[in-house]
Amino acid sequence: MRNYVITTDNNSDLPESYYSEYGIGCTYLSYSMNGVNYTHENFLQVHEFYESMRNGALPTTAQVNPEDARNMLEPYLKEGLDILHIAFSSGLSGTYNSTKIAADELAEKYPDRKIIVIDSLAASLGQGLLIHYAQKKKEAGEDMESVAAWVEEHKNNIVHLFTVDDLNHLYRGGRVSKTTAFVGSMLNIKPVMHVNEEGKLIAIGKIRGRKKSILELARLMDEKIGSYKESCDTIFISHGDCEDDARFLEAKIKEKYNINTVIINPVGATIGAHSGPGTLALFFLGDMK
Repeated sequence: MRNYVITTDNNSDLPESYYSEYGIGCTYLSYSMNGVNYTHENFLQVHEFYESMRNGALPTTAQVNPEDARNMLEPYLKEGLDILHIAFSSGLSGTYNSTKIAADELAEKYPDRKIIVIDSLAASLGQGLLIHYAQKKKEAGEDMESVAAWVEEHKNNIVHLFTVDDLNHLYRGGRVSKTTAFVGSMLNIKPVMHVNEEGKLIAIGKIRGRKKSILELARLMDEKIGSYKESCDTIFISHGDCEDDARFLEAKIKEKYNINTVIINPVGATIGAHSGPGTLALFFLGDMK
């Protein structure tokens, strides 16, 4: 079997320790806030980033460009490794397209190597969960082509469920109307959303009150898990600087499911810039995305 590496981008929201432990390559989107540009070398700590947003900062983000992607991928090719890259949803960013451009250029330069770039149609730890399953299959000895085929076949089984605490951030990102944001904020309405089969954010419900919106995520898991109910032993939860809420959601799910593996990690800045502090998201394998 040819040796290969799995790579991704930081919108997967996996802990840095995860990339290091499993040797997963990562390229990083940048963001700007209060007149300062932040790259991987100087990212703000999670709480500091979200506190700035709570105090009125309006961060903007920049996708990975082909040069960034090429700089991350090429060293592996030089080492004689093939590459399976699992990218952030093309429905939310141009990062997948940039990586595909870089991969096509590198394929000409390294004709003996193979690069597969997959549009995950996923975001945050939904993308991270897809990487996690791919890595487990790699460790079990599966070749790159069979792992890539599994990812393509099952990427629409990664269920994304999330809620946000402040609709105004979704309004800024064009996800809800100004009227919806204003009325929702006045009435303490919390939207419940998911990522559809095109990798785009879609509202699927409106709940009044924060605690009820969190309980709704747990209820929707029952609805969407389908045939994976008996085999589900892994959930990932990401949060916008609200770890206590994430732990509460974890506990509620463990009341009903035999969960052995949980990763809880913050929503990174490049997604958090659009979802805001208080975002809470749940990811698992299910029959309905």
